[in-house]
This record gives sequence, C-alpha cells and structure tokens, in this order.
Amino acid sequence: MRPFSLLTSALCLFLTTLPALAQNGTKDGEWRTYGGDLGSTRYAPLDRINAANFNNLEVAWRFKADSLGPRPEYQFESTPLMVKGKIYTTAGTRRAVVSLDAATGEMLWMHSENEGARGANGPRQLSGHGVAYWTDGKEERILYVTAGYRMVALDAHTGIPVPGFGKAGVVDLKLDDDQEIDLVNGDVGLHATPIVAKNVVIVGAAHLAGNVPKNHNNVKGYVRGFDVKTGKRLWIFHTIPQPSEYGYNTWENDSASKSGNTGVWGQISVDEELGLAYIPVELPTGDYFGGYRAGNALYGESIVAVDLQTGKRKWHYQLVHHGLWDMDIPCAPMLVDIPVNGKIVKAVAQPTKQAFLYVFNRETGQPIWPIEERPVEKGDVPTEWYSPTQPFPTKPPPYDNQGISIDSLINFTPELREEAIKAISKYKIGPIFTPPVLSKVGGPLATIISPGSQGGTNWPGGSYDPETHILYVFSQSAIALLGIIENPNKTLSDFNYVQGTAGVAPRRGGAMGAPPAAPTAAPAGGGEGGGGGINVHGLPLLKPPYGRITAIDLTKGDIAWQIAHGETPDNIKNNPALKGIDIPRTGRPGLLGPLTTKTLVICGEAGFGPTPGGRGAMLRAYDKGTGREVGAVFMPAPQTGSPMTYMLNGEQYLVVAIGGGVYSEELLAFKLPRT
Repeated sequence: MRPFSLLTSALCLFLTTLPALAQNGTKDGEWRTYGGDLGSTRYAPLDRINAANFNNLEVAWRFKADSLGPRPEYQFESTPLMVKGKIYTTAGTRRAVVSLDAATGEMLWMHSENEGARGANGPRQLSGHGVAYWTDGKEERILYVTAGYRMVALDAHTGIPVPGFGKAGVVDLKLDDDQEIDLVNGDVGLHATPIVAKNVVIVGAAHLAGNVPKNHNNVKGYVRGFDVKTGKRLWIFHTIPQPSEYGYNTWENDSASKSGNTGVWGQISVDEELGLAYIPVELPTGDYFGGYRAGNALYGESIVAVDLQTGKRKWHYQLVHHGLWDMDIPCAPMLVDIPVNGKIVKAVAQPTKQAFLYVFNRETGQPIWPIEERPVEKGDVPTEWYSPTQPFPTKPPPYDNQGISIDSLINFTPELREEAIKAISKYKIGPIFTPPVLSKVGGPLATIISPGSQGGTNWPGGSYDPETHILYVFSQSAIALLGIIENPNKTLSDFNYVQGTAGVAPRRGGAMGAPPAAPTAAPAGGGEGGGGGINVHGLPLLKPPYGRITAIDLTKGDIAWQIAHGETPDNIKNNPALKGIDIPRTGRPGLLGPLTTKTLVICGEAGFGPTPGGRGAMLRAYDKGTGREVGAVFMPAPQTGSPMTYMLNGEQYLVVAIGGGVYSEELLAFKLPRT
C-alpha cells in the first residue's frame, strides 16, 4: 500500500499547487476583457518587464482625448483592451470609443454618439470604464454603454454600428426593463463595462451619486442579459424582488414596491465553465437613511450568483444587512481557484469598501472560512429600521482600518493625539457598523465612520495571482461624517430624514463623474458623505498609512504582507507640527487598482507630488512575493484607471490611464528601450 500512499500524496501536492483551471489570467499576451479575464483576476503571466529593468521603462506612445467631447476630461477611469494588435477604449467627455494601433497609439477609428439632453442628464458621465469585446471566430464586435444608457455594438474593424444588433446597432437600455423609465431624465446609467460570455452580454445599472436622494422610489437597478448577436433581451434579474420572487419577504411593509436603486454599478464576473455570473449589488435608496425600506432588503449590498443563460438566482450572500453606510459592493467579484483541505476549490473573493475580503465557494455560496453574525449597535434616528447583527468574516482579517477608537487617531506625537481626541469630542465614535447618529447642535454632530463611503476598496478592485494564490488589493484609510437630520426642504428630497449636520442646510450631491475643480490629492481624514472634514493642524485625523497595498494569502486566509503605497503627501512632509520628526512613507489615499504579472505587482500613485521627473506621480512596481519596491517610473499625472499589460511583436507594453488637476486625460503606454 505504500506506493499507493506516495502516489496519493504526490497527487494531492499537485492539486494544491496546480494553477487555476478556469481563471488563469490573460492569454496569448492579449488583454481581452476589462478584468484581464472573465474572472477579473487582472493577472498577466508576462515577465519581459521585471524587477531588473522596470526603472528603464520609457514612453512608447501616448494618446490624448481632449477633442473627443465638448470639453476635456480629467477623470479618465478606463482600462483599455488589446486584441490582435489593436487597443479599444472609451475616452472623452462624450464617451467616444476609439481603436488605436497597439504599437504606436495611432488612432484607427473613432465612434461617438451625441445623445443631446438624454446624454447630458445621465447620472454617470464622462468616458466610463471601457468596452467589451466579442468574437465568434468570424465577426468581431466592441460593445459599450453610452452616458445616456444605450448599449451600442460596433464592428471592431471599422467602428461602424452593427446593423443586426438592436435597432441600427443600438439597444435602448431604458426600455424593456420591467418598469417605466423617463427616456431623457430617468435616473439610470452605467460607468462599468458590459461583460460578454458565450452568447450573452450582461449589463448592470447605476444611479446619481449623492447624499440626499430626490425620491425614495427611484428607478430600480435591474440587471439584464442580452443576446450578443441580436441585442434581444434574454433575461432580467430583479435586484429588488417582485412579490412572487425569492427575497421579497425581506422587505417589510411592502417596501420593495416603494424603493429604488439596488443597482449593479461595479463590474460583473463570469465563470463560463459553471455557467454562472457573479453580480455585486449596491444598497437601496437611500445611502444613509433606510426608513422607507424596513427589513434586511435583499439583494441590497449582496453578491448574487445567477445562471448565465437564464438569470435565475443560484445563490446569494448579503454582506451588509439594511445598510446605512453606503457600503455598496463596489467592484468585480474575483474568481479564484484555491486549495482548501488538500483540494482545489472554485472560490470567489469579494473586496469591499469596509476592508473585509469575503471568500465563498462559488458553486454553492458557502463561506470558505466562517462568517459570524455579531450584534451591532442600534441607532437613534426616528422611523429607522436597524439590523441587530452584521456579518463578520473570521478570515482573512480586515486589511485596513475599521471603526474609530483612540488607537486609530493620529500618533506622530502625544500632543497631536491629544488634539485629535479633543477634535472628535462632539462626535460619536465606535467600531465598524456604528450607525449614523441623529445630529444635534450641542453634539453629537455626527458619527465618524471608517472606512468611509469611498472605502477601503472602491471600484478598481484587486488582482490575483493564480500560481501562488495571493490576492492583492489597494485600500485607503479615510473617514466619513454621518449625521442624520430632519429634512428641512421637501422640494429637494421627499425623504423625512436626510444626511446632514444640525444647523447646516443639506444639499444634493452632484452626478458621479463631474470634472474635479482641483487635484484630488487630499490626505485621509477629510470628510465624505457631505459631512465636512476633521483635521489636526492640517493633518489627517487617522494615523497612517493612508493608502496601502495588501497581499492576502488565500491558501491560509492570512495577510502575507502590507506596504504603504505612494509617497508621503507634501502637506504632511512640510507640516510645521512635524518639523524635526522622521516620517516614514505614509502612502496616499485614492481610488487605485493594482496589476499583477509573473513577478510584479504594479500600481500608480494617486495625487500629485514632487518626483524625480518633476511634479506628477510615480508608477511603482513591487516584488509580488515580499512587497519590496523594485522600480518606479514617472507619470505627469496620477493613475486614474487600472493598468493593463500586453505583448506585441516580442515587446511587453504597460498601459495606464492618467489625469487630474489641470492635466487632462491621457493614455500612457510604456515599454523597454530596444537594445
């Protein structure tokens, strides 16, 4: 029996170290979908660019898109695709689609839709996150969603709309949605790209981002699957269940019929082998007051697995019950095949705003490690409904600051810590899931929560190495000030209670994607959610790091390493209160996504600062095994879209979208100098 035992042991070892079968990252040196593969691993098994030569990278080509719209764009969030030597991306304030030569950056074709008032009124403006590519081996198509919420299919060779798709190449996404939507002013759109798997293209929905919603019965953010050849609707998944559907009873007092949002504005992932799509869902209307949606309200802030061909629910897991913190599931579920008890398990890992990584068996929805329902505090807002518990993963541990305590406050000096304690004296603090407080002039003015509504981790998500089973994720340490007040202006919003501070008139937030008025380089500790900021001598309320990259070992559920990402901001380096104090690198807050290759983790900085190349930002590379920085190259502006990489004619290219401040959008491509 001993030879058999040895064979069995060897087989188990082989299975444990076997790379993921379904999610291996990019193939053939291309980048064919937003997340690199349908499982959103953002992994490319390339190593021509490595630790020994990263510092030698030079600009191969650059593409400016200032003329692709009525004004320049400064919030360029696309990850371009590369297929058969061509780059495909959205760009410009009109959300044009362009095809570029992948070797030179020369524009080959451009398509643009002028949607008039409909496009101008869309809740998700600017260029969005990119496009989807489909081929059956004969035809090749590019699909994207316009600012006015129309899906367009283009011939990948010419950029001309495909006649047999929808009407003249266009599907109106405000129609055939199981609800009436105003075609010009209806509050629904999308930044994310469609995702195409087999014959199905799946499209989510997003809404106006703001802290004071206009109507509690907003447009519902349903998800639909369409035939990729014809544009015909194949299925719809009601993220707010209808009376005959599973989950309807989690909405008390018929509140499902009186609520909206619950959209899917993050990227969707697909396992073609299992025939399942994984959908990250936001919370219902509104972000911080849920008095109109009593109950846990499925599928708010849940990950849902649905059948690729029919849209039928396979399983779901609600990550936040009756959310009051705007902890939408913001980014693509990551499909990871990991060793569990000696065998490879098909899993899905979900980074979140709350800096928890939730990991499930993606066939069954069962947690890989236990998730405990723990009691949480009940708040004091009249007519609000509070969940008595929230889910807490036991593994992996949180990868960024959670909650506010004395220990989480600034700690450069004892004096600064004491000033921070004084600064928060009129606010409520507590662990994660401490509820928003009814704001009072004498205090508490608001609840300070951390992570704030921007994360933790936001829409860029993470990357995953299928060979080592390490997941990499960027996060920021930030706060939000959440006070609730009685609504003083029912013409602004029909809510009885809205987010705000006592004595300060509330205002609705603007559309997500409005061009920034100034560089987005503010350090952590500023206010989110309309609550204003708290700082100490101009320094962040929280102790650093303010931005970090964490490597999470999914074979154990442990943190393998963690580093501060980004140089220390100027206002901290040069702050008089820190004169004479040696400040280690603090990292910078922002919304960033990493790329993983055969040997490196690559991520650009958020925010401007002085660099060896001048004022700008650095694109940094780390040894993926240790987190040691091994190289950095200059960019004239911060990273705004997640980087990608590809091989062409024996050369590896690294491409990233940049912009911000007074520097308008640009696609920047690097490669090694020819020898």
